[in-house]
Amino acid sequence: MIEIGGVYTVWLREMIRYFRQKERIVATLTMPVFWLLIFGGSLRASVDVGGIDYRSFISPGVVAMSLMFTSVFSGVSIIWDRELGFMKEMLVSPVSRLSIVVGKALGTATTSLIQGIMVMLIAILLGLKVGLATFLLTVPLMLLISIGLVGIGISIGSLMNNVEGFQLIMNFIVMPMFFLSGALFPISNLPPTLKLITYLDPLTYAVELLRHVLIGISSIPFAISLFVVIGFSVLMMVLSAWLFSRRG
Repeated sequence: MIEIGGVYTVWLREMIRYFRQKERIVATLTMPVFWLLIFGGSLRASVDVGGIDYRSFISPGVVAMSLMFTSVFSGVSIIWDRELGFMKEMLVSPVSRLSIVVGKALGTATTSLIQGIMVMLIAILLGLKVGLATFLLTVPLMLLISIGLVGIGISIGSLMNNVEGFQLIMNFIVMPMFFLSGALFPISNLPPTLKLITYLDPLTYAVELLRHVLIGISSIPFAISLFVVIGFSVLMMVLSAWLFSRRG
């Protein structure tokens, strides 16, 4: 049973924590800006992406990267709450564990959405051409993508007992997901074996979904990308709720 009041309280706590950690906001923006300015600028003349400006081509991928890094941070907050004893206080409160998970997921997804919007605005300042209607359409898609990625963070955070172990596991998940997602290079240019692995990466479909909306090209049909992203988000939320209920 989901209690709306409990969900809102947990969501509000995540939002307050986010806006109080100014260094976290700056840190999570540093890497996307680096990719857009340095990587996108240095390779824009040497990488052929069908006549499209390379910096514009990687912008959807960099936005997806920002969503991913911010979303998986939810797992760290679970571990910190457990170590500080705050998690025990939440678990003994008259709020279901499902409500706690949903509140945390929505809170982190909201902060991830804020980060994604800021990165997209930076990309627009650097030359990405996006109309108002396209911008507004991208917002719910980013929120949907964030929810699935938050599920990864909550699932792993529910299983880990310390921040160091969480960071080690996430390094083996986050970076391969990003580099195999087609965020930086067209999937069509990859060797068959690597292309197959790329299609198994859920972030690939998130990147292609954003790329289709923002710049009008995609290696995967829009309907397929949307279906996979929705399915992945539902699956990860169910899995994260189950793991949190068992280990929270």
